[in-house]
Amino acid sequence: MEKAESLTHPARRIGSCVAATMENRILTETTQSLRLAGPLILAQLATTALGFIDTIMVGRLGQEQLAAVALGSAIFFPLEIVCIGVLTSVSPMVSQAFGARKPAEAGRATRQGLWLTVFLSVPAFFLLINIEPILALLGQEPSVRANTAAYLSAMAYGFPAAVGFSAFRNFVEGYGRTRPVMLITFLGVACNIVADYGLMFGRWGLPAMGLVGTGWASVVVYWTMLLSIAVYISRETIFESAAVFSRLGRPDWSMFRELLRIGLPAGALMGIEAGLFATTAILMGLLGSVVLASHQIALQCAAVAFMVPLGISLATSIRVGHAIGRGDPSGARFAGYIGMLLGAGFMTCTAILFWLFPRPIISLYLPVQDPQNREVVELAVSLLGIAAVFQVFDGLQVTAAGALRGLKDTKVPMIVGLISYWLVGLSSGCVMAFVFDRGAHGLWWGLVIGLALAGILLFRRFHTLVGGNLTASHHYPQSPETTSTS
Repeated sequence: MEKAESLTHPARRIGSCVAATMENRILTETTQSLRLAGPLILAQLATTALGFIDTIMVGRLGQEQLAAVALGSAIFFPLEIVCIGVLTSVSPMVSQAFGARKPAEAGRATRQGLWLTVFLSVPAFFLLINIEPILALLGQEPSVRANTAAYLSAMAYGFPAAVGFSAFRNFVEGYGRTRPVMLITFLGVACNIVADYGLMFGRWGLPAMGLVGTGWASVVVYWTMLLSIAVYISRETIFESAAVFSRLGRPDWSMFRELLRIGLPAGALMGIEAGLFATTAILMGLLGSVVLASHQIALQCAAVAFMVPLGISLATSIRVGHAIGRGDPSGARFAGYIGMLLGAGFMTCTAILFWLFPRPIISLYLPVQDPQNREVVELAVSLLGIAAVFQVFDGLQVTAAGALRGLKDTKVPMIVGLISYWLVGLSSGCVMAFVFDRGAHGLWWGLVIGLALAGILLFRRFHTLVGGNLTASHHYPQSPETTSTS
């Protein structure tokens, strides 16, 4: 017996060492991911605050101006989101180059990201300054149409800066520097408050421009953020070897095509997801104002919570890219799984809050004790219960998409999004809502089904890629520029 026990002791010691090593690895990866994600989460919340501040301040101008901003935002921000989605291709290129210790490639990708900014911004600019005839074709009222066109004509001048900031942001984040992005975004929020107040109401000797002043204030914010991050990149020593600002006048078509190959599906996926929620809101409107109001409350709650897994997703993409760049597929696998666990885990916590405390949450948006709000409150409570399920799968799908983006895999996630969100999610929601007369609940359960399918398929896609023969043999297109800098 003593001999048998002595034989098991080494095995026990080995098992304990393996368990301790795995525990340390999980703790290390979790800590590093959260260190990256924390500033990104705050930056995302600050970005959301920009629109929130505009809405509050324009509300003081009147109902017509508020409607114009709502309509203008519904045009400007989806357009911006798609273009920024295309520019996310800079992030995996830079993070993999950083992991491989090839700073010249990081700078090369960023320079072509700036060229891509120009190609995307020019048509968007002309669309925004000539939007009024399109609004007329859509049947918008003349007063709202005129106000919206004036607002967007001003906002158009900030569009290139907003997209260009995204290119620089992806470069900085690709190096694992997320705190400067957060601080610059906070600067943008402060600048937005001051510029809104001054240009809308004519303070400090500035002209009182009303609604149009809000647009010009956003222009000031976007260009301030772009110039701030450009100055930071030019002065930070870690970025010197990347030489981002050299050879700006010479396009590199091979890298440009590579950015498009990765970025176009990523931008399309963001457009697909944004389109899903916009279409759902339109369908909710068919069910009445009470339903639409309840839907807006539940969706806003989910949207605020979503900023956390979105920040984790960005951090996961960086961590996966770094691992692939340094030739560590096991590290990429581990980073992806930890990111998905953190995203889904946080959303599970918010799901519990939605289940246990729906009324206190709803009270942030309207008085729950007011009898006039009873119908909206009751429906919003039930929708928050469904949103709780929605949350968990939303956290999984966004972090899985981020992990795949770190592998430069964007085409398959785009196809997954199209099938899951539109062919399955929206279709099943419409059937439940309008065929089986489940109303708002049916549309929300459709969102749950779509997000659940997307989360499962994207997780499986990542598992298949990192479980196979994934190596560090990632490809960077060669050009005379890299030859000269190597």
